[in-house]
Amino acid sequence: MIRIAVVILNWNGAAMMQKFLPSVIKNSEEAEVIVADNGSTDDSVEMLKQKFPSVRLILLDKNYGFAEGYDKALEQVEAEYYLLLNSDVEVTPHWLQPLLNYMDKYPEVAACQPKLLAERERDSFEYAGASGGFVDKYGYPFCRGRVFADVEKDCGQYDDIAPIFWATGAALMVRSVDWHEVGGLDARFFAHMEEIDFCWRLRSRGRGLVCVPTSVVYHVGGGTLNAGHPRKTFLNFRNNLLMLYKNLPEAELKPVMRIRAILDYVAAAKMLLTDGWKHAKAVYDARCEFHRLKPDFQLSRQENLAKAIQAERNTNPIPERISQSLLWLYYAKGKKKFSDIFPKARS
Repeated sequence: MIRIAVVILNWNGAAMMQKFLPSVIKNSEEAEVIVADNGSTDDSVEMLKQKFPSVRLILLDKNYGFAEGYDKALEQVEAEYYLLLNSDVEVTPHWLQPLLNYMDKYPEVAACQPKLLAERERDSFEYAGASGGFVDKYGYPFCRGRVFADVEKDCGQYDDIAPIFWATGAALMVRSVDWHEVGGLDARFFAHMEEIDFCWRLRSRGRGLVCVPTSVVYHVGGGTLNAGHPRKTFLNFRNNLLMLYKNLPEAELKPVMRIRAILDYVAAAKMLLTDGWKHAKAVYDARCEFHRLKPDFQLSRQENLAKAIQAERNTNPIPERISQSLLWLYYAKGKKKFSDIFPKARS
């Protein structure tokens, strides 16, 4: 069995890989670099064979999306550690060693991530993961370095190794035993929120997650589906609701879902005024789809609650899931930075 496999899921990303794959090959001496092609229709596969013959190729027969694509690819990989890496990520020299050292030292930690900076604004955090992810009471994600759309400059303020609730899917390192123990990513999500759902399952079962900021990568972000696309709005809202249903402690389920219904319709009304009817309709469609799919997720919910450590079945003792509303903290209290929400996080 190899020590670590860096696995890049590709779909029509030939240009991105030509730009960023050389940094991965050059700086990942400890790893086997693998590209799993998700049924691309561009020249990705031929380009990889010609220009990167040292990279192992896994060919999937169609586009399974981010979640199922990784599930199917990792069925074919034997390694102690998996590192899921987006095709639009530039890695830096020795980026793997701090992650490996930490994971080797702390077996209670299931997964970790590097510090994620923006490839185009290299002194700023990147939206998709920054220096580690958290969630609020109602399922809204935020990061050390990013709250909603407010992204901070990286001034070393989050350079400590810290426990987190979720690690970014752009650069997620996980023990293979933990990956298989919780069932990998939920293929039904297709894309968006799947890594937060995955990490929630790990945390509820008592496994740790951390950010190791001494490892640094640069991420483009939004390469597959840009932030202004209604499909992204739909997937984010639908999958967030499914994630909450799958993982919320029993005592929280009904009250949280009631508040979320109100918040979602407020968001739809705001989008109608600012982003157009397509985004407002995407929120409405997402809620309808959630209710249609909810019966299919009942067994998953039962399994997650049954496997959660005893204290987490009816309450929320996970400190990285705050017990307050992020919306209230942000809009009413003016807390626009992670260090405003967690003052002790200031350097």
